[in-house]
Amino acid sequence: MFNIYLKLGFEHLLDLAAYDHLLFVIALTVVYQIVEWKKLLVLVTAFTIGHSITLALAVLDIIQFPANIIEWLIPVTILLTAAYNLWMLKQPSAGSSQINVKYIAALFFGLIHGMGFSNFLKSALMPGEEHLLVWQLLAFNLGIELGQLLIVGAVLLINFLVLNILGLKKQTWIAVVNTVVMVLCIWIIGGLVMVKQ
Repeated sequence: MFNIYLKLGFEHLLDLAAYDHLLFVIALTVVYQIVEWKKLLVLVTAFTIGHSITLALAVLDIIQFPANIIEWLIPVTILLTAAYNLWMLKQPSAGSSQINVKYIAALFFGLIHGMGFSNFLKSALMPGEEHLLVWQLLAFNLGIELGQLLIVGAVLLINFLVLNILGLKKQTWIAVVNTVVMVLCIWIIGGLVMVKQ
């Protein structure tokens, strides 16, 4: 049973049909290089803490939020992250206060994404297995973390190849990736608007 939900969490994060969470991890990671792994680890940990809290609270029915609001908020968090990355390209070297803002934002955005994860997990839970809920929740969350680490590693590797092998400037690469992320988020939000009409 544990392995089933571990795989479910892993596959959900990597599911191209649910690529909004993928886009968020990409937007978080693309501004970093391998040598900055400590800063990135803190940032990803803040996001993980946030989504773990609301995933647990929502699955255990301690908190509830309308799924349609969460569907809107998730692409908005990604759009804001990408926009912040583009804005930071025009700023002089970031101070520690700006880094702290990123960590706080990642934690807060993680809270929103956790509610999105919980909607998926709730739909996947089998009736009559309530006594296993904590194990299912733990396994699903670990699966998400493994998928997240895979994406972070892939983005860092791609960053290395693009910047060091292809020789593209870091600012140009960050601008291109975040612009694509923003366009995709606007497309997602537009799709949600069309569904509501």
